[in-house]
Amino acid sequence: MEQLPYKREAFYRRERKSIPAAREFTAWALKDWHAIERLDDVLLCVSEVTTNALLHGVPPGRGFLLHIELCADRTVRVEVHDSGAGDVRLPEPEADAECGRGLLLVAALADKWGVGERDPGKTVWCEFGPPSTTGPNPGLTGGYPPRLSPPRRDKSDSARK
Repeated sequence: MEQLPYKREAFYRRERKSIPAAREFTAWALKDWHAIERLDDVLLCVSEVTTNALLHGVPPGRGFLLHIELCADRTVRVEVHDSGAGDVRLPEPEADAECGRGLLLVAALADKWGVGERDPGKTVWCEFGPPSTTGPNPGLTGGYPPRLSPPRRDKSDSARK
């Protein structure tokens, strides 16, 4: 069995189907690691940061890297690396705006989040600490799930450009 910290990453092209694929990959990794206590929060934040990367951070013909880590203290860290320039900050959307609330959701659901520089581009990350409950994992009944196989992906999705 792998030693903590567990790490997985996948590269996605600049296309709409990358967002659900990134969510599926994240769910697979967290289920495989038996780290599903905050699965819904993590998946919603993965949707938001990967969508932002796709819309604002990935130039045409490029892609983004999703990195997921389960640390020794059971903290889940999600990082999205893109090659686009841009300032990432919490927006102040208008009351009737239909978009622009993604990072507000990330800030509300994640225990920590931030932006790091990389050359080229940036890394947007968020962390989810373990629940403060003691005892058995409330998200699992009847024991742990079996080891899971990774989600199926097109061969073209795994090739970096």
